[in-house]
Amino acid sequence: MTIVVTGATGQLGRHVVAGLREKLPAGQIVAAVRSPEKAANLGVEVRKADYDRPETLATAFAGASKVLLISGNAVGHRVPQHQAVVDAAKAAGVTHLVYTSAPHADDTPLVLAPEHKATEEIIRASGVPFTILRNNWYTENYVQNAQQAIATGVLIGSAGAGRVASATRADFAAGAVAVLTGEGHEGKVYELGGDVAWTFDDLAGEISTIAGKEIRYRNLTADEHRAALVEAGLPAETAGFVVALDQNIAEGTLAEVTGELSALIGRPTTPLGEGLAAALKEA
Repeated sequence: MTIVVTGATGQLGRHVVAGLREKLPAGQIVAAVRSPEKAANLGVEVRKADYDRPETLATAFAGASKVLLISGNAVGHRVPQHQAVVDAAKAAGVTHLVYTSAPHADDTPLVLAPEHKATEEIIRASGVPFTILRNNWYTENYVQNAQQAIATGVLIGSAGAGRVASATRADFAAGAVAVLTGEGHEGKVYELGGDVAWTFDDLAGEISTIAGKEIRYRNLTADEHRAALVEAGLPAETAGFVVALDQNIAEGTLAEVTGELSALIGRPTTPLGEGLAAALKEA
């Protein structure tokens, strides 16, 4: 058995490779990456794989029995990139394709979902046996928010009382490892997230504990939030994306707690404060 992990030098991919190495001989693991020189320390075979260069994918997937497709980070370009990966996996005779998607990708207003929905449709149409991992938000995504809040004493946002069932990248990676090394996961769609759905008041409380001083959450209107982000130096397009995501959170799109991730990994997911504190130390 050979398992190929795409995007293996990314923040999630590195955790997946490390987790696979704990369960399998290194010779059964391949890191498929755009820049092989960045993967020298992974301890597994490295192959070049560029989503924008399909010819590299055929070589990267040669002999693979399983492929983990970690979604690309080029928003707006992911559908053709993912199409190339699925086509290459099918051509290589891959018997199990695992994809990291978004919560309820086929039926949600989440701003990030359309490209994931399209990719899921491509995978289903390919005929390759698959598992869809619909990952909720990463706790580490709030590192910059926490840093700014510690500096100013205020956590700003426009998510209202919306909740986020986040987990750490290590938690989600462990879920992927469980699927890649386990049996009976073909054809399944997992809605993965943390065991607790927290509010931004909760987030401010955890940042307060980490910082040793009081941090308050200030809920803004969408327009106020956008203006504050632009004033802080974010490009208008990025600010608009952040605000749209907060509006999604306010609508409850990231609040679902399913328990499926903790069931897959055989332990509770990492608590918000613990995960955030670790991420801040690494930042």
